[in-house]
Parts: sequence; C-alpha cells; structure tokens
Amino acid sequence: MLRLVVNLVAFQIAWFACVLGGAHGWPWLGVGVAASVVALHLWMSDAPRREVMLMVLVGVIGALWDGFLVRFGFLEYPSGMLLPWLAPVWIIAMWVAFATTLNVALSWLKGRWTLAVVLGAIGGPLAFYGGHMLGAVAFPDPVVAMAVLAGGWSFLMPLSAWLAQRFDGAGFPKAAGLTTLTEDGAGV
Repeated sequence: MLRLVVNLVAFQIAWFACVLGGAHGWPWLGVGVAASVVALHLWMSDAPRREVMLMVLVGVIGALWDGFLVRFGFLEYPSGMLLPWLAPVWIIAMWVAFATTLNVALSWLKGRWTLAVVLGAIGGPLAFYGGHMLGAVAFPDPVVAMAVLAGGWSFLMPLSAWLAQRFDGAGFPKAAGLTTLTEDGAGV
C-alpha cells in the first residue's frame, strides 16, 4: 500500500512541476522533477531494465502524439518546444513519469481494455484541461481539441496498459482476480 501511495504522490508532484514549469517558462524544472520520480521508481523496481524500456516506449509515443497535436494546431504550448514537430521537453518528461504509474498505480488496468478506453477518453482530456487552467497549454478550438484528445487517449491508455503488461519490471502485486491475456491462454 505504501508503494502505491508513493507512486501516486510522486507522479502528481511530477505532473504539477511539469505543468507549472511549462506555464511559467521554466520547462526544465518539470524535467528535473520527473527525472527524480523516475529514479525513485527504478530504485523500487524489481527489474529496472524492463521499466526503462516501458518508459522509453511511452515517452516516444507521447512525444510523437503531442507533437502531432501541436503540428496540426489542436494545442499550443507556451514553453519547452525544441523542435516544431515534437512535444515540449516537459510534456515528454511527463509522459515518462506517467509510465512509472502503469505497473503500480494503474496496474489494475492491465487486461481491462474497456476500462482503459473509458479512462483514457475521460481522463486524458481532463488532465489537459487542468493543464490549460494552469496556463500550460492553450486550445485554439477547445471543443475540437477535447474531442481529439478523447479519441487519442481512448487508444493511448489501453496501448500504454498493454505495453506495461509486456514490460512489467515494477514487481508490484497484481490486483486480485485480474487475469491477463497471457495468463488465461487466450493471448500470445
């Protein structure tokens, strides 16, 4: 239980550091805090290499997804853009910090694909709306942005949970009664 709380609190600290740093022109603040969260997570993990692979994959997916959103005008970020086709550095750091929750706080999503879709479709846009309210992101057309975010996150959340299932190195106990595709013989 303590590890779950540490994971949730650490991610929330990283989220706020990334968002507030991005909003106030200090994008590297969030990167530094997220790096500390990642280091703590890896220190607590049973198989850190597997977790690093998960974080790299989720970070790359997030960098490309958020870069796509900026490139096509769905979102605008006030700071941290190094390349016009890539997400800001603090968003990439946030994606990597998010990956630390996949095998701990969000481990219950593995194998529960419908819940992952619903959580992604609702939680993804809400997180961005929270970032918008704190000044870290702007929506040229809020309705379109929320619809695109909901659609994207309804795919990205189950994809992230699936990747976490494949690259689980956290050593965190699975939820009672949860079976995965590989455990029940129906999958790969």
